Amino acid sequence: MKTPAPKPARAFPTLTLETLLAARVGGPVCGLDEAGRGPWAGPVSAAAVILNPEDLPGGIDDSKALTAARRDALEIEIKARAVAWGVGFASVEEIDDLNILHATGLAMGRAIEALSGNGGSVVPAAALVDGNYRFRLPCDVETVVGGDGLSLSIAAASILAKTARDRVMVEMDGLYPGYGFAGHKGYNAPVHAQALQAMGPSPIHRRTWAPIRALLEA
Repeated sequence: MKTPAPKPARAFPTLTLETLLAARVGGPVCGLDEAGRGPWAGPVSAAAVILNPEDLPGGIDDSKALTAARRDALEIEIKARAVAWGVGFASVEEIDDLNILHATGLAMGRAIEALSGNGGSVVPAAALVDGNYRFRLPCDVETVVGGDGLSLSIAAASILAKTARDRVMVEMDGLYPGYGFAGHKGYNAPVHAQALQAMGPSPIHRRTWAPIRALLEA
């Protein structure tokens, strides 16, 4: 009986992509990522991060590969040690009015505009954006498919976007109890679907999402 070959170790993100891009554009490069494109409820968030190569927090990785406790700890370290960071949101109303893709671009632009560090606001020369869509942003854009697993800056941004949005959804759970927002953060979950059937949509549900629209039209 053959022993199965061991699975290759997963590669962890590095600063290679941002170093190469920074040399090409002649200025600072931020990593940019979003959280909350898929949920039925709540805003979409985005974060931009410019890391300091000489002062990197250990353990930065794609937010989806980290526990909530580890994300929370890394959020503090990233904010304390990055050259600059910023977070932006697009509201449920903006998602319904613009569609989720354009609302995500709006949140990303706001995250870049919010970039600041110890020396004040920072304007990046370029952004490394997770995914394959080239959003219109106030700087050059380079897309990276699977970027949160390849670029440390994008991974750091994924952590800040996720933790920022999670906090909002915990707050929304207090404002709109019964839906379970603190647990599922607005995503599709049995408890969420059951609450929608029992109580109907809340003010933070996305009216243009098919499950919500079907309830409103019933």
